[in-house]
This record gives sequence, C-alpha cells and structure tokens, in this order.
Amino acid sequence: MKAIILAAGQGKRFGKTTITKPKPLIKLGNLSLIEHNILLLKSYGFTEIVINVSYLANLIIDYLGNGDKYNVKITYSIEYPEPLETGGGIHNALSILGKDPFLVINSDIYTDCNLSLINLHHHDLASLVMVKNPPDNLKGDFSISNGRITLDKENMMTYSGIGIYNPKIFKNIEISKYKLINILLKEIKNNRVSGIIHKNIWYDIGDNKKLKKVSNLFF
Repeated sequence: MKAIILAAGQGKRFGKTTITKPKPLIKLGNLSLIEHNILLLKSYGFTEIVINVSYLANLIIDYLGNGDKYNVKITYSIEYPEPLETGGGIHNALSILGKDPFLVINSDIYTDCNLSLINLHHHDLASLVMVKNPPDNLKGDFSISNGRITLDKENMMTYSGIGIYNPKIFKNIEISKYKLINILLKEIKNNRVSGIIHKNIWYDIGDNKKLKKVSNLFF
C-alpha cells in the first residue's frame, strides 16, 4: 500500500519561522517533522511514499530527495500556484497514488501510532484514527462507536490526521481547493467510514508553543 504525507501548507501559525522554512522541515529533536513520519511509515512497511508540496516546495524536495537516504521511494505531487487544502491535495495526487486504497498522514504530527491496526473494510471508503481531544479542540471532530465514525454528539474525539482511504471517495468530484472534511462528512452520513482509537503518543505540532512542549517531553 502506498502512503501520502500532506506537506503543502504554509504553516502560518509558526510566524516568522516559516517565511524561509516550510513547516515540514522544522526540527523536532534531530529530525524534521516530516522525517519522523517518513520513518514511522517505513517501520510499518510503507516504502512507496507520495508527498504533496506547494509552499517552498523546492526546499522540501531538495532536502528529502527521492527517498534513498531513508530506504524508501518518494514521489512528489506539486500544487501550483497555491496549496489545494487537504482534500484537493490528496485528490490531485490520485494519478500517482493509483486505484488501490492508500494511507494518509499529516506531516505536522508526532505519534507512535500502530499503522498496522488500521483496516479498511470492503464496503467502506475511509478508516480514520481517532485520538483524545487536545486542549485546542475540546469539542472534537467526530463521534466513534463500535468502530464506526458517526456525527452523534457522544464519544466525540479528534481526527488524528491519519487514515486509510479508498480513492473512490473522490469519485464525481472535480479537483479543486477543498478540505478533506467536506467529503468525509458526506460518507460518514452514508455510514461508510470506520475508525480506531489511538491511546498512546500523538501530538499536533501546529505552532511554536506545541513544538517546544513536545521537544521538552521527548528530546
């Protein structure tokens, strides 16, 4: 199975840091944010990795190269002239990802998630990894009950930015700038999205404060 790392955003919440450095290349310990996730993918057998890039794309491409130094194969999906958001970014990369289900992971999270536990059932279009609501998202994103993602208001949890998707979820949609949640909401209503709960390490590294916190905890 192929995987795609979402790395096209501008990282505006990092302020001046991301004027000259793309967020995925910000260091967490000795590695950049995106390298932590490349190595996580590799540890679970994902060796064909697509990375979508837009903002300061050349810096990411030059830094990571073709993946040889990580013993993986990296292909780039370039979004020009601006990022296409999470949904549009994945959609734009479908020609590289192919017709089979693929794993999606955000470049700006730090986690020890067991990727082998995510299963996409044959009738589902997505399977999401859910985590406990962090302080900045206390209301959560979706509800999870008996392995199904719903829009109920009970057992609300946060989408981790990790999931397996069937490319058919993008069927009959034109490539444009849109968020992944737009199509997830539709398929959750159709009961075609499953999920698992990850209870161990997971952090959203969305700004300098969060980066410092995780750096102090683990590095």
